[in-house]
Amino acid sequence: MLISIVTLNYQKKELTIACLHSLWEHFAMELQNNTMEVIIIDNDSQDDSVAAILEEIRQKKFTNMRVIANSSNAGFGAGCNKGAAVATGKYLLFLNNDTVVKDTGFVKMAQYCDSHPEIAILGGQLRNGDGSLQASTGKFYTPLYASLLLFGGQRFGILDKSPKTIQKTDWVKGALFMIRKEIFEQLGGFDENIFMYTEDMELCYRAHLAGKQTYFYPDIMVVHKDHASTSKTFAIVNIYKNLSYFYKKHRSPGEQHYLKFLLRTKALTMIKVGKMFGNRYLIETYEQALKVVG
Repeated sequence: MLISIVTLNYQKKELTIACLHSLWEHFAMELQNNTMEVIIIDNDSQDDSVAAILEEIRQKKFTNMRVIANSSNAGFGAGCNKGAAVATGKYLLFLNNDTVVKDTGFVKMAQYCDSHPEIAILGGQLRNGDGSLQASTGKFYTPLYASLLLFGGQRFGILDKSPKTIQKTDWVKGALFMIRKEIFEQLGGFDENIFMYTEDMELCYRAHLAGKQTYFYPDIMVVHKDHASTSKTFAIVNIYKNLSYFYKKHRSPGEQHYLKFLLRTKALTMIKVGKMFGNRYLIETYEQALKVVG
């Protein structure tokens, strides 16, 4: 088995089914000849997701696709780890369920890794619905880049980018994340203390500390409906929580205090702006974020 694709579902069966259809459209041969498999982890959806996805697989006669139903939702990383544990591919490809595959680039990515053994992790280019490039790589959130993240650096392309050539990078987005299975196991998989968001950056950071290299591969077409599976408030609160955790795990006490100052300053500023303009969303979102920081 060359590639094991792992995708998660949580009460978004329509997105997941659309993703599966796109995979079958471009990789039917690989799925039929055991070059590729697709593992769908359902994170305890409280609807008929599992039954609906299984029925779609049965009706369309999709081969080498299976569903594993979790009895609880322990988050993105934990779900991915469960899929990786049963995967048989040389390469693991973590793929968001809110993606639609438009070409056969995954095979090219694996072949590129085969010819470049120094690469441990390989990310691919994501696109918006209109075909424009979606930032697919990032800088590690050191104090400088954490400051830029919190105060608008992403708007100017300072943090997250989409290089036009194959090149080494700090980290790649977890929405399309290929890693050698043996390396994934050596690193201990995704950190399950991170429920969702920044788990991709944190895993690449551990790979970096272990001397492993992460690269970006642009020659691929995958549309990503960014944040289609979660709310913006959920994303912001979890980013606050996970940045704090990342600093406690990997950075110095002084840097931890600095990050806390940044997070509190950003939250208090946004709450003030929300009150000035009567924006309940800003007030409620950043009040939740402030509670996470303490």
